[in-house]
Amino acid sequence: MSPQAPTPAYRRLSVEERRVQLLEAALALFAHRPPEEVSLDDVAEQAGVSRPLVYRYFPGGKQQLYEAALRSAADELRLCFDEPREGPLLTRLSRALDRYLTFVDEHDTGFSALLRGGSVAETSRTSSIVDGVRRAAAEHIMSHLDVAEPGPRLHMTVRMWITAVEAASLMWLDEGKQPPLDEMREWLVEQFLAVLTVTARRDPQTAALVEALAADL
Repeated sequence: MSPQAPTPAYRRLSVEERRVQLLEAALALFAHRPPEEVSLDDVAEQAGVSRPLVYRYFPGGKQQLYEAALRSAADELRLCFDEPREGPLLTRLSRALDRYLTFVDEHDTGFSALLRGGSVAETSRTSSIVDGVRRAAAEHIMSHLDVAEPGPRLHMTVRMWITAVEAASLMWLDEGKQPPLDEMREWLVEQFLAVLTVTARRDPQTAALVEALAADL
């Protein structure tokens, strides 16, 4: 009779490890279902824990858990634009968009729920979290443009493009993720240069940037 394999020793998770586990379970569910369709029981089952344990870490219930999960997703989205200052700007932007679209691809339904609004879980706090991602993306882009004090036209142009990226990402999901991700990324980079070119006709600051970008092409 062969000896039985030893039973793995149970390891109690630290407070932070357990919290991360619950957030990852929630994000996995929010990635494929709208927040209003996810219950605490679903999160507990996904994490392999009891419902009271979820409440112990998130006494505010699903709303608190949702906001914490949203902050976690927002932090990951911010990192998408945290690109090393190496190579031409448009190449850097392409790499950042690649990470952004990959995140959208992997969190499709949840991404739609977060950005479309109208969720029963939406509050002024959740809206602020999402807007924080937009502001962080704009700051990263300005940093790569070497612009410390953007004028109003340049600032509006960059923020408008970021909004366009969000809208295009949502439509991309509606269209069954077509065109392919690589083509989608290249198209959005081309749109960035196009909107800067339009603004450059009315703004000397943007015109200087477009001239510098053209030299990198």
